[in-house]
Amino acid sequence: MGAGAQRKAARSSTVSAHRADRRRKCCDSLLKRISFSAAVATAGFLFVLGVCFLHLPDPLDSAETRAVTLLIWTHPFGRYRRLPDCLALHQIEKCTLTDDWSAYLEADAVIIHHREVASGTVFLPPEPRPGAQKWIWMNYESPAHTPGLGRFDGVFNLTLSYRTDSDIFLPYGYLVPIRHTTRRNRFAQPLHAPSRSQLLRPRLLAWVISNWSESHARVAFYHQLRQYVKVDVFGRAGHPIPEDNGSGSVVRMLGQYQFYLALENSQHTDYITEKLWNAVRAGSIPVVLGPSRQNYERFMPPEAFIHVDDFPTVRALARYLLRLRRDPVRLRRHLDWRGGYSLHQPAFWTEHYCTACRAVRRNQGRTEVVRDLKQWFHS
Repeated sequence: MGAGAQRKAARSSTVSAHRADRRRKCCDSLLKRISFSAAVATAGFLFVLGVCFLHLPDPLDSAETRAVTLLIWTHPFGRYRRLPDCLALHQIEKCTLTDDWSAYLEADAVIIHHREVASGTVFLPPEPRPGAQKWIWMNYESPAHTPGLGRFDGVFNLTLSYRTDSDIFLPYGYLVPIRHTTRRNRFAQPLHAPSRSQLLRPRLLAWVISNWSESHARVAFYHQLRQYVKVDVFGRAGHPIPEDNGSGSVVRMLGQYQFYLALENSQHTDYITEKLWNAVRAGSIPVVLGPSRQNYERFMPPEAFIHVDDFPTVRALARYLLRLRRDPVRLRRHLDWRGGYSLHQPAFWTEHYCTACRAVRRNQGRTEVVRDLKQWFHS
């Protein structure tokens, strides 16, 4: 080999080494950033867990507790569901739920789902409201999909939503530390860190989407990502979900995938839906697009998810996912946290009604109204 060829080979070897070193540093930098944020995230994470536990039904509610009647003004989205027995499900005594409008004058509180009154499908209850009766605004859509908020400033007494600063806070899901698992959270499902044989899964990356819109940031993100890595798309915009369309079948399907795109339809404070929690149940590592990393860290350990904002480009994210598949040690860092937690996903809408019933009891005598509902929800 001539001197020129030797120099060329040496340069090529040096460039390859530098590239490998940069890739290694990139991975290490990301993991260090995640680890560094862990201490900062812990306070917010524990705060959210504490608020969740605060609103969980309390098995110590005694027979002497004042009876509460809660009127469900309209079934969300017009879909009738049998009202739950809060005593049997959550040990909340003397909580009567009804959807009979004739009980309006006797009801201690009325739950009003935003979609129906905003669209005009159903009118608000008649004024003046009886005595100290409370009207509860309930909504689980993002601000981008919640029209007509300005009409309800000064109308409601309490808010019930996924926002941590709601009067009645109940998120789409939350983690329960194993050491805190009690009768109060007996519905939580234990999570398990994978064994060595379970660490690598046969398929790489999946996405389930039913509401496809080219105007959504998540669709634009997908178009970029698929240039660098294969994404298996399911739902109305892709392959049919095996068996049925329930969340159980989604979770079973995701059990084959290493990563899952948990991409929200819009990005707003605390708007973190079942997309994330289905991935957690399935043991897939969620790749999230929604509110900021700091916001997600209020609900999960920092290493439990991969945020698209952690990377300068979509290509860099794709490279990281492929690199994790070849590096079980780094892959495990995203999954080992699971051994310390269970996951609770509140049942829509039964748990929401029972949680509201307990909150009404705690807020008896409160009569002030939410004066800036739109400003608060968009904040």
